[in-house]
Parts: sequence; structure tokens; C-alpha cells
Amino acid sequence: MKRILLILAVFLCGAPAFAQLKHVAITERAHALVGPLGNRDFANLGNNATFGVVVTNDGVVLIDAGGTREGAKQIDRAIDRFTDLPVRIVINSGGQDHRWLGNSYWAEQGARIIASEAAVLDQTDRASLQLTILDQLVGDMGLNGTEILHATETFADEMNFTFGGVSFEIRHAPAHTPGDSYTWVPSENTVFTGDIVYTKRLLGVVPVSNTRDWLASFEAFEALHAEHVVPGHGNPTDILEAATSTYDYLSNLREQIGAHIETGGTIMDAAQVDQSGFAHLYNFDILSGRNAQAVFEEMEWD
Repeated sequence: MKRILLILAVFLCGAPAFAQLKHVAITERAHALVGPLGNRDFANLGNNATFGVVVTNDGVVLIDAGGTREGAKQIDRAIDRFTDLPVRIVINSGGQDHRWLGNSYWAEQGARIIASEAAVLDQTDRASLQLTILDQLVGDMGLNGTEILHATETFADEMNFTFGGVSFEIRHAPAHTPGDSYTWVPSENTVFTGDIVYTKRLLGVVPVSNTRDWLASFEAFEALHAEHVVPGHGNPTDILEAATSTYDYLSNLREQIGAHIETGGTIMDAAQVDQSGFAHLYNFDILSGRNAQAVFEEMEWD
């Protein structure tokens, strides 16, 4: 019955109100669109993440495309609530579905699409799996019109450009996925981190993650001393909260797993290592055990 009501809402209202994103103004130019902390579903159209927006004199630069075509439309509508300027550039900050699967929508609007070379490789490798999972989570209607389209402008390690009077510096920084990058906007003293930073919810260590690189990538953007940090999940924050929920968590988990391996522990009981200091984070009960076992696999042969 709930599913029927949701579908009915789409037909009656056009863009479903439940899929809208929370707008947070950071500076006059820099903004965030904050999605829910839970999993992808029909209500959020795959947009269970935080998206960055920079309004320049010549148009909008969007960090991350949305998890589906319909999700990209929702981002577009959310941006229309605070600027009349169109999206001209989209930066894919990594290989997760909500970072890039909305690309085709933005390309149709005439936007340039930018990503690291490593992100495009990761997207290519996992596209079929991501679409299969999204079909199960958001359904056929939520996935409607979603097409695979990769960035046409790529970079190996870094890319700098000025658009509409605003300078952007993108740095490849492998973490949650091998193609992750962060975008530094000096004039706004703001860094958009993609999945390098999670706040309010527990991060996920997935098969393509590398937690050693993740810590190094965090340290790289931390050196910018940005006043504003826009994470890949959760509300805009400062470096202290970003470090507490991401860097400290990964450091603790690697320390715990390292000790577990040294004492002859197995992958089966790795899930029992002490992560209680982070139990307040959303999704802790779901992800903490999986994270521990994933890090065990990563560190076992270090």
C-alpha cells in the first residue's frame, strides 16, 4: 500500500516532495544539498548523499551528479530554489552511483562533466552492479531514464580551472573508492570532500576502499585548513567534526584490527573488535561489523 501511495504522489504532484534535498547555505556562493543518511530508496531516488553547489557569475558548478536521472532532476529543482543560473559544470567526486549516474541528465542540459581518470575506471567496472542494485532499491520508476555516461574531461592527479570568476582546485585522493577527489574553492574557504568525509553516519568500507590511502587523503585536504567542510554524507561541518567521525574512526579501526591480527584473530571474529566509541553514528549496527571484516582483509597481508 505504501508503495502505491508513493507512486500515486509522483503522478499527482510531478516531482515528489519527499525526494527533495535540504538546502544549506554556507557562504554567498557555496551551498550544500543534504540527502538522507539512510539507504537509497524510491523516496530519495538514489540521492542518499550530500551534493555541493557553487554559484558563479556564469552559472553553477555542481559537485556530484545524483544517483539516478530522476535524482539529478531533483537536484536541479533544489538548485532552482536559490538561483536562476543553470548548472554549467558537474564534477564527479568518485565512483559511487550517487556521484555520477545522473551525468546524462546534466549533459543534456549542456553541462561539462569532469572526473578523475581513476573514477571513470571505477565507474566502468561497477556500473552494471550499481544499476542492478539501484533497480532493487529505487525500482523501475526511480531508475527511469538513467543511462551510463562518463565524464568527457578527466585528469590524473589534479585539475585547476576558473569559471565565472571563481577558482576551483580538484585533487585525486583515493579513499572510499579509488577515484575519489576533493574540490577546494579558496575564495569560499570551502572544501567539498565527496566520500572522503562522512558525518553523522558511519562510513562504509567497501571492497574497492583502501583505508590507508583514505587516511592519507584526509590529511591532504586537512592541510588546506578550510573553514567549511562539505562531506559526502551528512551536514556541512568543520575539520574537527570531520576528523572525529572519519579520520578517528578509521585510525581506531585499523589499530584494533592490527592488534587482532597480531594475536591470531580471524576474519570471523574481527567484527567483535571494539568500535563502541562510534556507536552514536547512524548505521553503526549495520556497518561496523562489515567494516571490521573488510579492513581485516585489507590489512591481513600488510
